[in-house]
Amino acid sequence: MAVMTFAAIDIGSYEVSMKIFELSKRIGFRELNDVRYSLELGKGAYANSRIDTEMLDVLCEILNDFKRLMKDFGVTEYRACGTSAFRELANPLITVEQILRRTGLKIEVLSSAEQHFLGYKSIAAIEKGFKKMIQKGTAILDVGGGSLQVSLFDKDALVTTQGLKMGSLRIRQRLQELEKSTIHYDQLVEEFIRNDLTNFQRLYLKDRDIKNVILMGDFITDMIFQEEMEDKIITRDEFMKRYEDTVGKSDHVLAQEMEIDPEYASLVVPTMVVCKNFIDIFNAESLWAPGVSLLDGIAYDYAEKKKFIKSVHNFENDILVTSRNIAKRYFSSKSHIQGTMNLCLDIFDSMKKVHGMGSRERLLLQISALLHDCGKYISMGNVAECSYQIIMSTDIIGLSSLERKMIASAVRYNTSSFGDYEELQMMGAGIDRESYIKIAKMTAILRLANAMDRSHCQKVKGIKTVLKDRELQMVMDSTQDISLELGLLKDKVAFFEEVFGIRLVLRRKGRA
Repeated sequence: MAVMTFAAIDIGSYEVSMKIFELSKRIGFRELNDVRYSLELGKGAYANSRIDTEMLDVLCEILNDFKRLMKDFGVTEYRACGTSAFRELANPLITVEQILRRTGLKIEVLSSAEQHFLGYKSIAAIEKGFKKMIQKGTAILDVGGGSLQVSLFDKDALVTTQGLKMGSLRIRQRLQELEKSTIHYDQLVEEFIRNDLTNFQRLYLKDRDIKNVILMGDFITDMIFQEEMEDKIITRDEFMKRYEDTVGKSDHVLAQEMEIDPEYASLVVPTMVVCKNFIDIFNAESLWAPGVSLLDGIAYDYAEKKKFIKSVHNFENDILVTSRNIAKRYFSSKSHIQGTMNLCLDIFDSMKKVHGMGSRERLLLQISALLHDCGKYISMGNVAECSYQIIMSTDIIGLSSLERKMIASAVRYNTSSFGDYEELQMMGAGIDRESYIKIAKMTAILRLANAMDRSHCQKVKGIKTVLKDRELQMVMDSTQDISLELGLLKDKVAFFEEVFGIRLVLRRKGRA
């Protein structure tokens, strides 16, 4: 049975880490080695949007050490990811290119949504505990150096996820000078984050009953909970006792007790304050710190894609439920977006031999249909552009930055003129040629499906297609008068035929 060795690398805000895993269909994935280096890249990134030369030199030395270790373990595949510190850089591509030239390692800069989706997958890898926990209202609190991600579950489904610039290192940097003039640093942190907490509670916690909190947070989670029972679940009261025992101590005392560097110890209080305040607004009963990290999520994701493991949790459904909740937030017509999505999928599924796209593009098309009308919340006269801006400004967990751009572009061109590739590049879209072609195909299908429900009455119940030579006969199933829909489809046909290179014939079921 095939066994391979895989390395996951995380270049974080204050630590560079690598885990090496053994993957096989028999065992799934098993950790072989875990190595970490302290390196506060976030200092320069958050303050000046750059990593200074000396810091970059150290980073490259560490990565070259990782390469030697990977060779020793016989690693055949790896994934190296930069997170919030890289996202804050003015020119991340230049830094990534320098690292590639000096180490041979290709660094992937994760969007906030990608990073926290992988973190979420690392928890899902503990299948028994995860499935049990999310049966009740549950929040995942992922506290990083630069940002905080809050994901809310309701009855086994992810309903929303939000990123806040409330990371422990960012808080420490912002309050560093003020800390010297107060004896109640924890109260200072509480005051600093209060406004964001209040807004989050007002916007996302209506009618949400959160019983459990799952806490993630790089190495600090392990330090805080290392002495707890094996399942690492504590009650709210137990957490509050730990909180009171921690926040009054100096960095020096915490460093000695936890046997960590004082620089790291200075991040413990901000993390504890953030956790405590979220537990308060959730009114949660218990706290679970599974002790997993982004590295575990990277390995789990790779093992899942390569068929070494099969997840019992439906992550695609999480992405769709999140997208539906975004549409709901902007008061999109539930029946129209559902009807349009169904028609999009009917068209997509019935012409696979023509479009040549796969399951991932099918998912992106679904999300495009769900979100194509959200811009009406802002402007009835400029729906396409407003929808584009909403999508580009919203983290959709599980989607890469490129995938979000593809969805936003398909939605924009649903009702506006489709731009050529050079035009998109001039607009700074950052879309490669292959993705541009996929956007064109998604747009052509979305335009057709949207026009079929122009009346918002879901008159067309289904579609069947027959491909003969270079002619696609599309038969619409409807018992109602669809004269409006057929009339409006005519101006969509030309673009469809241009994109797919076939002739499209539209007719109603039962009529020649």
